Amino acid sequence: MSIVDILDSDERLAVETVRDFVDAEVKPVVRELEHANTYPEALIEQMKNLGIFGLAIPEEYGGTPVSTPCYVLITEELARGWMSLAGAMGGHTVVAKLLGHFGTEQQKRHYLPRMATGEVRATMALTEPGGGSDLQAMTTQARREDDEYVVTGTKTWITNSRRSQLIALLCKTDPQATPAHQGMSILLAEHGPGLSVSRDLDKLGYKGVESCELSFTDYRAPVSALLGEQEGAGFAQMMKGLETGRIQVASRALGVGRAALEDALDYAQQRESFGKPLWKHQSVGNYLADMATQLTAARQLTLHAAREADAGRRVDMEAGMAKLHASETAMDIALNAVRIHGGHGYSTEFDVERYLRDAPLMIVGEGTNEIQRNVIASQLVTRGGLDT
Repeated sequence: MSIVDILDSDERLAVETVRDFVDAEVKPVVRELEHANTYPEALIEQMKNLGIFGLAIPEEYGGTPVSTPCYVLITEELARGWMSLAGAMGGHTVVAKLLGHFGTEQQKRHYLPRMATGEVRATMALTEPGGGSDLQAMTTQARREDDEYVVTGTKTWITNSRRSQLIALLCKTDPQATPAHQGMSILLAEHGPGLSVSRDLDKLGYKGVESCELSFTDYRAPVSALLGEQEGAGFAQMMKGLETGRIQVASRALGVGRAALEDALDYAQQRESFGKPLWKHQSVGNYLADMATQLTAARQLTLHAAREADAGRRVDMEAGMAKLHASETAMDIALNAVRIHGGHGYSTEFDVERYLRDAPLMIVGEGTNEIQRNVIASQLVTRGGLDT
């Protein structure tokens, strides 16, 4: 049974449409765009037209909602073409989910219809220069002054932050709270006075889309910008959002791993050495077998997390497992694809060097894999083992 058989006919068509878009529009231009580190404006516009920015938004707000397994497979297709394109809609989807779960009706109606079309694109701002994955150590503060919050602090590694019109900003509204997470809130911040993109970060891979440092200096946001109108709920809200984010990162890893496997398999059939195709050499054949097995297992883990999320269950452990395994798998497959290509794998004339540069992002992004292992172990103890 094909993996898309788990979807209904409309969702299968959605995945096939994105697959066709990747093959016809992305693959012919990705190498040039990526090597030039050029923002893919035309491709983003086509993604808007395909409804990709509305996949997590209810129909009543203008979205084209799909199941989480469908979202996984669409993200995989985008990342198969260029991981950066999947990144361009990753944080946007998390913010849409945050608004859907926790936003007031006014906040939903103000943002979601424009987010669905891509007119407003969103990102989230969590990481700080000195904090990394330790969110409770953040120093960005929002103090209440009458009917406004005044924000001061710095965020880093914020993807799409220069071109996103909406930023879900995790900050401390009560720096004295104990434990610290009870003093955190999410503000729906828009670009304006007091908010600047202080620098762009150079990266090994993940080219095209920007990752920046944001500086907030007496930035003012109205009280109505507080997500859900309840102070102190931000940490729990963001942890729920990150369940979606980690499933999305796992899906990106599937796309990178699949692209590397497909290129390696194609090359191993076309290239000959010692009078026979590469794949008939046992060492190369073994690589291909292991790569395909790892990728299939990673996809099943990711789809399992997606189905559990749609069932309304807590999936921090499942999403962590998917993100952990899929990202490590993508790294292994990308490296083995380089091995199979030999010297050509180290050349910028072939795409496998790009996969090798893109894959590490999923290992450290959206909570490092070391953090995922901590989450998994904690949940194993809390839940009393694995559910079967």
